[in-house]
Amino acid sequence: MTPPPPGRAAPSAPRARVSSPPAGCGLLLRFLLQLCAAAAAAQGHPRSGPRISAIWRGRTGQDRLDFGQAEPHTVLFHEPGSPSVWVGGRGKVYRFDFPEGKNASVHTVNISSTKGSCMDKQQDCENYITLLERRSEGLLACGTNARRPSCWNLVNDTVVPLGEMRGYAPFSPDENSLVLFEGDEVYSTIRKHEYNGKIPRFRRIRGESELYTSDTVMQNPQFIKATIVHQDQAYDDKIYYFFREDNPDKNPESPLNVSRVAQLCRGDQGGESSLSVSKWNTFLKAMLVCSDAATNKNFNRLQDVFLLPDPSGNWRDTRVYGVFSNPWNYSAVCVYSLGDIDRVFRTSSLKGYHVGLPNPRPGKCLPNQKPIPTETFQVADSHPEVAQRVEPMGPLKTPLFHSKYHYQKVVVHRMQARHEETFHVLYLTTDRGTIHKVVESGEQEHSIAFNIMEIQPFYRTAAIQGISLDAERRKLYVTSQWEVSQVPLDMCDVYGGGCHGCLMSRDPYCGWDQDRCVSIYSCQRPVLQSINPAEPHKECPNPKPDEAPLQKVSLARNSRYYLSCPMESRHATYSWRHEQNVEQSCEPGHQSPNCILFIENLTARQYGHYRCEAREGSYLREAQHWELLPEDRALAEHLLGRACVLATSFWLGVLPTVVLGMLVH
Repeated sequence: MTPPPPGRAAPSAPRARVSSPPAGCGLLLRFLLQLCAAAAAAQGHPRSGPRISAIWRGRTGQDRLDFGQAEPHTVLFHEPGSPSVWVGGRGKVYRFDFPEGKNASVHTVNISSTKGSCMDKQQDCENYITLLERRSEGLLACGTNARRPSCWNLVNDTVVPLGEMRGYAPFSPDENSLVLFEGDEVYSTIRKHEYNGKIPRFRRIRGESELYTSDTVMQNPQFIKATIVHQDQAYDDKIYYFFREDNPDKNPESPLNVSRVAQLCRGDQGGESSLSVSKWNTFLKAMLVCSDAATNKNFNRLQDVFLLPDPSGNWRDTRVYGVFSNPWNYSAVCVYSLGDIDRVFRTSSLKGYHVGLPNPRPGKCLPNQKPIPTETFQVADSHPEVAQRVEPMGPLKTPLFHSKYHYQKVVVHRMQARHEETFHVLYLTTDRGTIHKVVESGEQEHSIAFNIMEIQPFYRTAAIQGISLDAERRKLYVTSQWEVSQVPLDMCDVYGGGCHGCLMSRDPYCGWDQDRCVSIYSCQRPVLQSINPAEPHKECPNPKPDEAPLQKVSLARNSRYYLSCPMESRHATYSWRHEQNVEQSCEPGHQSPNCILFIENLTARQYGHYRCEAREGSYLREAQHWELLPEDRALAEHLLGRACVLATSFWLGVLPTVVLGMLVH
């Protein structure tokens, strides 16, 4: 039999006495409970937090593999639809294979460093793989190589050295680096020399001509994401990159960091003068705003960016999801459109420039690879920031949601539920090594977000180093320093509570099918999914959820005792009722996993029925039902039960003899 939680006697032992602890113990327990309640109240509004928590156990041997050693720096590469995941580590490239329905496997390729060139014993002379990219020749792998950045081609498990390649890998794995490939062109933020050229630049290191940004247009930038956008005319194709930099406003009340998006013309050929011939001549930058005026919360520190293309192919409707944080490590998600970003760069004046703009205006892409006039370059180089700011989508220009969790990375899946409604599902990594699954629903201008669950993806809790979403296989691939985990997008078996619990999850991947919560992808029959986000449980055939089974416990008078009710939904209010009175209430966001009712001194009035009720909007269910019995009554019931058992045993023993005697007679 499973032992009861602390403070609760076993239901099958009616004479179990709960001894009265010393008075100091009762005061200590009550103080701890009050402390938990105070901590919960300090957390503020919890609706942006996950509704439930789930640990992804995975299928044995199929969904999780270890590195076999600690890998402090990893890079993750995965091609959509492929069962293989490549991970670059310390002197190794791992290939993890996750075939459907079969055991996973790992294959390792060693790429050791040229340690002879690393003379300083204080430096790390390992070869940390920092870049994995599919090229026509095979898989390109680049690493620090004992502070001599080099690359290799991996072709059919054969390692082909390509030699030293500056700009493809940093000198140290801790350096901020970003590399973008587009056809035969390569763009990089990595410095080419270790001990000079320390001002970060965005470069074209392979293409028609090598270009770099001016040293004065960015202040200590930290690069986050870069992408190339093919616009209506080929000469108008843009490079957008997202970064944060030091705030030029040194006012003590101003934030330390400012988040930016920069634009460059892909066809930029440099300028006409000796000062501009090797520089990007079309550079402009704009501030990314992510703030909530209603709560006066500002989020200035960009953490990650994910671009979700429009399914119709309209580049202007590409959604840009940005994860931001503030000095207290609270987070917000703001959503922008590439069309709005493009409009800001095309129409805004330049910050601090109050004279008429030259023609062509700064940032304009010219056809036929024409060079940018010197005057236009000089104006843009001295005033690189546009005056207008890029604001989030929607009429209120506010975050999609903000949270007291610290988010670090984001990936987004556009999916269609059974009733043809489109949802955007965000997977956000936290600094606690977990993933939050947030569903965005509603019209484009009136989106709402609901935090479905928190997922623990690893066997061993650790920080998440990389995450990749495969929409074709409907999987997440997540790495830590210890392991790689394959997590399904449709984790429907974690929702308890029958039909009501399934629909209250609001998980667009899941629906109710006869007697269980199932994935919409695995069930061929139509499943029940709610289209009412406020009251999804009302779609269930049975209007009321099942009642909790009655459990009994016998207690001595004047003893101390507590009842514990697991809080499965963090969005629900849990209340302990004694008869008709509410004795204890635990609001959403309660930090303890249980709602506890502490009875300090059990009196005659406090015996009877106790019900723990969970209310979530209009959804009400009975989570626990206990009856506290006085020991005398419990003893009577116990003796009565024993008498029934003895009488039954007596007649079962005597009855065959009587029947046999009657037959003989």
